[in-house]
Amino acid sequence: MVLADMLMPEMDGFTFLGKSLQLDPNVAVILITSHYTVDSAIEAIKRGAYDYLCKPLDQARLRKSLDELAEVSSRRSQIRVLDEQLLSNFEFEGIVGRSPAMLEMLDMARKIAKHYTNVLISGPTGSGKELVARALHQMSPVGQQRFAVCNCSALVDTLLESQLFGHMRGAFTGATETRPGLFEYANGGTVFLDEVSETSLQMQAKLLRVIQNREIQRIGSPEVMKVDVRIIAATNRDLRSEVLAGRFREDLFYRLSSLEIHVPGLAERTEDIPILVRYFLKKYSDEYGKTFQGLTRRAQMVLLHHGWPGNVRELENVISSAAITATNEFIDVDDLPGNLRRPVGNIGPVEENWRPLPLDEVRRIHIKRVLEMCAGNRVRAAQVLGIGRTSLYRFLKREHRQTSKNAA
Repeated sequence: MVLADMLMPEMDGFTFLGKSLQLDPNVAVILITSHYTVDSAIEAIKRGAYDYLCKPLDQARLRKSLDELAEVSSRRSQIRVLDEQLLSNFEFEGIVGRSPAMLEMLDMARKIAKHYTNVLISGPTGSGKELVARALHQMSPVGQQRFAVCNCSALVDTLLESQLFGHMRGAFTGATETRPGLFEYANGGTVFLDEVSETSLQMQAKLLRVIQNREIQRIGSPEVMKVDVRIIAATNRDLRSEVLAGRFREDLFYRLSSLEIHVPGLAERTEDIPILVRYFLKKYSDEYGKTFQGLTRRAQMVLLHHGWPGNVRELENVISSAAITATNEFIDVDDLPGNLRRPVGNIGPVEENWRPLPLDEVRRIHIKRVLEMCAGNRVRAAQVLGIGRTSLYRFLKREHRQTSKNAA
């Protein structure tokens, strides 16, 4: 604790307060002044002072402030101990959460893990769908077998087919050797199809055959092989809407969604943010060889008021980067990424002359604004929009073609 006058030879009290909190965000500064006003007291508290006292000092008031400060410090120590206990109690197979939505989701996962053959996991990008898939595999009867992951949005159809089904030597240009696919590799275990909504209708037909007949064919091979794999599919889209739009096969949807688990976004479970922060702080303390006690009150408020469009993945990235740059035991606002330190306002001005627009035009305007907000970062924009990168690239390619056509 530091007791400082507002008037000092080298700097005033507010400057001293700012420098003190910059050096040690956990320090408690009590400012004293002979020119007390309510406005100056409010300003001092806003800037991070613990208290603002008037001269001559009232000894009883000072003792009361010190007693309160000691009690707050004691409570923080107890809370840190409780946080560690909560972390161990509410961590399950790498999934951390104590909100009702997460506890309900985990309970559902425990119930179906031993009985499912296929599961559909839905939820926004970055919410932790792959962690849920791994937990389902670990709890299943084939938990000791292989768990293979395929990101369907990252590969074009020909590469995706080769990745999943394998190929024979000479089946296509560049196929210099025979390779098994993931279904064959994980035979007896589980295959996780991430962003399954990004697959083409032709690929969906081939996936349906694997589910129905438990058979695969390597590219370039006439031989049909039997496989016994559990399939977990994940999507950040509403597959029911995709079926109605004709972009996803109805029969495949019903095969995959007989058991469905929804992973809530971070905005739906803000009460999990403190325990997730503690979890990531512990993780990156060990990784970077640093010791962190937690976040300052200012930094906590910033995190709690952020919208988290990138969900848990975004929160982990924030804590990871802050842990690299932080030099104190408590991470402060200045350690957070720039976009969190600067509140994001409206993406664009409100249109005064509103007029009805076709849905395609509304979508085009919205995607353009999100890209502007993300400074042209397409990966980040896709996360904010809740779509796969491939879908965003396809949209931009169509827009470019249309623009070139109109210009001609």
